[in-house]
Amino acid sequence: MSTNQLDKKSEGWSALFSEPMSELVQRYTASVFFDKRLWRADIAGSLAHADMLAAQGIIGASDLAAIQRGMAQITQEIEGGQFDWKLALEDVHLNIEARLTQLVGDAGKRLHTGRSRNDQVATDIRLWLRDEIDAIRGLLRELQAALVDVASRHVNVILPGFTHLQVAQPVSFAHHLLAYVEMFARDEARLGDVRSRVNLLPLGSAALAGTTYPLDRERVARTLGMDGVCQNSLDAVSDRDFAIEFTAAASLVMVHVSRLSEELILWMSQNFAFIKIADRFTTGSSIMPQKKNPDVPELARGKTGRVVGHLMGLITLMKGQPLAYNKDNQEDKEPLFDTVDTLKDTLRIFAEMIGGQAQADGSKAGGITVNADAMRAAALKGFATATDLADYLVKKGLPFRDAHETVAEAVKAASDRGCDLTDLPLETLQRFNASIEADVYEVLTLEGSLQARNTLGGTAPAQVQQQIARHQARLSGA
Repeated sequence: MSTNQLDKKSEGWSALFSEPMSELVQRYTASVFFDKRLWRADIAGSLAHADMLAAQGIIGASDLAAIQRGMAQITQEIEGGQFDWKLALEDVHLNIEARLTQLVGDAGKRLHTGRSRNDQVATDIRLWLRDEIDAIRGLLRELQAALVDVASRHVNVILPGFTHLQVAQPVSFAHHLLAYVEMFARDEARLGDVRSRVNLLPLGSAALAGTTYPLDRERVARTLGMDGVCQNSLDAVSDRDFAIEFTAAASLVMVHVSRLSEELILWMSQNFAFIKIADRFTTGSSIMPQKKNPDVPELARGKTGRVVGHLMGLITLMKGQPLAYNKDNQEDKEPLFDTVDTLKDTLRIFAEMIGGQAQADGSKAGGITVNADAMRAAALKGFATATDLADYLVKKGLPFRDAHETVAEAVKAASDRGCDLTDLPLETLQRFNASIEADVYEVLTLEGSLQARNTLGGTAPAQVQQQIARHQARLSGA
């Protein structure tokens, strides 16, 4: 056998090729230095495949034992940082197979019976992504728990609710935080739904058309804890819609994080001063010594674009591919890996920033300090209880549209005087509508406004407490 043939054999190719791959092409086409993170999934898939081959009588029991022994050693080598990843072997799959064959001989060569790298890589990505989804869902629950914990301590803190970033109506700060809990709960559920489509087995589809060997694909799926098998071999090896769907769900998580980030940034600014973010989550300025910059939420807001960009990249990657597998699909891994890494890092740091850091004595060093006085002062601006006055008049028998116009006139009068509605004398209010009585002032308080919205989903403290209890029970598994 010639040197060129040996080179091709080491790369996993046949003797068809008459010259070795150039070093430039090797580097351009290789994926091993980023897809090696799939090694656990690759070994798990190979062991399940080998178990099935032996059960079906396709390989012998001695081959199975040798493969298991070799994979155990490879696992130790990788975990110990002693595995020699070779660029010439292109990817994680050929690197592990080559080392296995080096360790156990012909048994290692028999492992690839009835499969292709096409169904092998599709299986590895699904196995890896399934576990990452589980981890991300856990992190989402931690972030929800942190938000619920802060909400439980600030039910009676009043915050101006905004529309169009204009003061609209007063709300409980806890109610505001629970809006994000709802978003992240949907994200968690959405990822669970994605997981059901990720957790299907492509292995056994071989290159594109299935295989002539009598495989038991369902056995492999059961061994790997998968929910079923992909039913069409062409589809199984070539589509990456599960990765696109995951990245879409991840993009929504990051959009929700970005919305929260925007509010944290605004609230921390001197013009709002609603909160302080702990120093360990902020940075200073190289020229302005008075500055504390909210770098963590700003970076999260920026990284949202990065994840959404990966979604666009994956969609574009898939859109023009004919059936079945194409080398284009090697480009699915880096955006998918970076999406997972970015999302996990963001959720970890937000859970700590919101919920605080555990101390040795069991207490928590808070990540966010709430300035209730500043929130209340802001809620008293912008005539936040104007709608409450309109509702008051409706209960007196005035049609809502007429009440709306009447209150607009009262607001104009208060604005001209530079005061709030509650500062207008009763006789002045009665000029706008004679049915207004002294009890109107109770209605126009911030607390009265909150208490009046005592319907399911409303901001009344009693309703907020019920929602906190619901979330606490859900997150604790009760």
